[in-house]
Amino acid sequence: MPDQPQLRDHQLPSVRLRVAEAGDPSDPLVVLVHGWPESWYSWRHQIPALAEAGYRVLAPDMRGYGGSEAPEEVGQYDIFHLCDDLAALIQSAGAEHAAIVGHDWGAIVGWHFALLHPEKVNAVAGLSVPYGGRARVSPLETWRTKHGDDFYYILYFQELDDEGRGVAEQEFDAAPRELLSRLLVSPDTPCAEPELSDPARAAGGMIPRLGRPLERPDWLTDADLDYYSQEFARAGFRGGINYYRNFHRNWEQTPHLEGARVPQPALFVSGAEDAVIRGANIDQLAALLAHGVADLRGLHLLPGIGHWVQQEAPELTNEILLNYLSTAVGSQRVMTTAP
Repeated sequence: MPDQPQLRDHQLPSVRLRVAEAGDPSDPLVVLVHGWPESWYSWRHQIPALAEAGYRVLAPDMRGYGGSEAPEEVGQYDIFHLCDDLAALIQSAGAEHAAIVGHDWGAIVGWHFALLHPEKVNAVAGLSVPYGGRARVSPLETWRTKHGDDFYYILYFQELDDEGRGVAEQEFDAAPRELLSRLLVSPDTPCAEPELSDPARAAGGMIPRLGRPLERPDWLTDADLDYYSQEFARAGFRGGINYYRNFHRNWEQTPHLEGARVPQPALFVSGAEDAVIRGANIDQLAALLAHGVADLRGLHLLPGIGHWVQQEAPELTNEILLNYLSTAVGSQRVMTTAP
C-alpha cells in the first residue's frame, strides 16, 4: 500500500472537511472526489502518482464521511452544498481553479461542479458515472416506475421508520464490515449465494441480498478493509446515504441546467463490467456523453474491471489520468512513463 498522505482539516464556511494532501502547493491543483461507500482512501493509489507527476492533490472526505463533519439535515447534502464545498476547498487551498476527478457519487458532483462553478474547473474526469445531461423527469420517479415493489437500493435508501430514522443506515451501522466486504469485490470474485433471493422490497434489507465473498479480491487487503470499516464504524452511513435522498431535490432545483453541457475538457473512465453502465459499449457511452459533455477528450472502458475502477486497476487508471491531465491542464514537471 502506498504511503499515506498528510491528513489536514479545512474549516470551510459551512462544514469542516478532512482532506488528504500531497504535492507542491505551487503545482496545478487536482481534487479527487470519492463516492459511496468510500473516503479519501479510495484514491490511495492515485494521490502519490499524481503528486510525483507534478500536481498538488487534495482528496477530501466529503461531508458526512470519515473525518469530516456530518450535518444532520438531509437538505445539507444536496448538489449545491456539495459543489459549494469543492469551491470553498479550492479557495481554502489558495487556488483559483482545479481539475476535478470524481468516482461514483464523486463523478455526479464533479460533472455538476463543472456546470455550477465553471470558473473553478479547468478539466473534469468522471469515473464510473457518465453525464448525459439533465434528466427529463426526476430520476427517483423513473426508478419507482421501473422497480415498483421490488428491491432497489436507491429506493431502499429513501425509507424511514416510524420514528423518522433511515432504515438503510440502521442496517449498515450494525454491520459495517459485513456490508463493505460484500460490496468491495471484483466481477470475478467468487461469492456465496445471497441469503435473500426474494426480489420484493418487503422481504428484507440489502446485506443479505449480496453474496458473501469466498475470498478477498487481490486489490483489497485486510488492512484496506479494516480502514474502511473503522471509518464507517466511527462516522456511520447516514451522511453518505443522504446524498441519495437528494436525487429528487437536485433535479427539482436545477431546471436551469436543461440542455447545458459541461464545457471544460472532459474524460470518462469505467470498468467494462461496472453495473452502473449496464453493459454499454464505447459507442453507446459516447452517444450518451454527447448530450452532456461538449469537449470529450477521452473515453475508456477497462476490460474485466468492475465498479471500483481506480482501486481494481490503479496503474492503468493512473496512466489514463496522467495522459489526460498533461494535455488538458499541463504540469510543471516532465513525465516520462506513468507509474
